Amino acid sequence: MNNIEHTVYVNELSPVNSLRFSQAFLAVFKRDIQVAIQSPMQLLEPVFFMLLIAILFPLALGHEQQLLATLAGGIVWVCVILASLLSMERLFKDDFQDGTLEQLLLTPQPLPLLVFAKVCAHWLLMIVPILLISPLLALLLHLPLASYTILLVTLLLGTPSIIFIGAVGAALTVSLKKGGILLGLLNIPLFVPILIFATSALRAVGADAPYQSQLCFLGMILTGCMTFAPLMIGYSLKVSLS
Repeated sequence: MNNIEHTVYVNELSPVNSLRFSQAFLAVFKRDIQVAIQSPMQLLEPVFFMLLIAILFPLALGHEQQLLATLAGGIVWVCVILASLLSMERLFKDDFQDGTLEQLLLTPQPLPLLVFAKVCAHWLLMIVPILLISPLLALLLHLPLASYTILLVTLLLGTPSIIFIGAVGAALTVSLKKGGILLGLLNIPLFVPILIFATSALRAVGADAPYQSQLCFLGMILTGCMTFAPLMIGYSLKVSLS
């Protein structure tokens, strides 16, 4: 973001301009989308990373279609988690470096609302490429057609939770120069329940067993993350910048 755009953005959220909550949300959301579009390579890095990981699995496991089809759902989800970690460190880092983050903390708008907007923008920028590339991954890994729809459902339910949880870690490590490794150590254990329920639903589809309970658990995790994660992110940012 250049200096003029930064000034306009900060002025929109300044105390002089008492925005409604919806206007403040949209201001942050639109700004993050615009900034990301200006750096398309940063958007494509997780996609290429996912492709490379997905290509490694058939090379390591062989080309047995039945084996790959059985493991395809888990492979896709591991690729998603690793790719999300790749982009998670930048969630607040750029704003921290140019001073925007400190300005957000000084605005009269609720900080949880503003970070909620940033997380939503980051999720949208992450999930769209994943959904576009998922048919190629499904073809590469011989994912059964019956499981493909449920894979998309688990991605839509599980990836927002991953971003919310990861954003807490990103907020805690935003002031560290090399916080990427620590971010992974903090977040990966917390991603395990999401991975378990998502892959369990995909296995249930392959075995013609009920899978609705796993989707319900993913929905419950998402509800909890949407409720409590913005508060935790806001508090973590204040601690990191204090």
